[in-house]
Amino acid sequence: MPELPEVEALRDFLTEHLTGREIVRVLPVAISVLKTYDPPLTALEGQQVTAVHRHGKFLDVETADGPHLVTHLARAGWLHWKDSLPGGLPRPGKGPLALRVALETGAGFDLTEAGTQKRLAVYVVADPRQVPGVARLGPDPLADDFDEARFAALLEGERRQLKGALRDQSLIAGVGNAYSDEILHAARMSPFKLAASLTDEETARLYAALRGTLTEAVERSRGIAAGRLKAEKKSGLRVHGRTGEPCPVCGDTVREVSFSDSSLQYCPTCQTGGKPLADRRLSRLLK
Repeated sequence: MPELPEVEALRDFLTEHLTGREIVRVLPVAISVLKTYDPPLTALEGQQVTAVHRHGKFLDVETADGPHLVTHLARAGWLHWKDSLPGGLPRPGKGPLALRVALETGAGFDLTEAGTQKRLAVYVVADPRQVPGVARLGPDPLADDFDEARFAALLEGERRQLKGALRDQSLIAGVGNAYSDEILHAARMSPFKLAASLTDEETARLYAALRGTLTEAVERSRGIAAGRLKAEKKSGLRVHGRTGEPCPVCGDTVREVSFSDSSLQYCPTCQTGGKPLADRRLSRLLK
């Protein structure tokens, strides 16, 4: 799933390629991705793009007369830029293409979604806060006003485990499964540690890991073409998706805890005192 760094890189890319351009056609191919009906998709046609924003993991294309095209790429969605879009109308079918946006220059982009779990979402709204997922977002962890004191206040009294807390979009916007693993590895903390149990020193360490990990990932992704961002993300990860490989910090074997629809990866030496984590149903260390 694209997370804050990749969506921020897409925002940069689209800012350069869309701003000042006119949208001439918006072609829905998979109607299921469209989550709103008023304004209609056609309200975007003939509009000039004035800005591109990011809200957590949401991309927001703003036009001159108000309509916003907001999308969430979900787990298997992606944006593909084309300097020259294919001629003719795309046909609905079993392929991954979900939506096409064409500019007056002949360029544009496709939104696609692989797999059978269709969660890609597209909204046309007068205000991005009309999108429920945007309205409930917590603060952006890279915002200038997101300081250590604000982070500590968010975690105060938080009884969940760190892994779940970091992924909660209403608590902190933009962090998903991959970067929560990376942040916790950088902070040298167990994903099952309770957020409310952190000392002041641990809170400071986790805050530094959060900001540092995301900032570094954004910088790695900046300037990379949209089509190469997935590969860049994978290459920069230290533990996530690297089960069985050596930890780049200590050399211990990266381990995994599996859940019904996801998994987490961690280093026992760096994060759990050398002990492997127990089965997910126990959520504690093996003795």
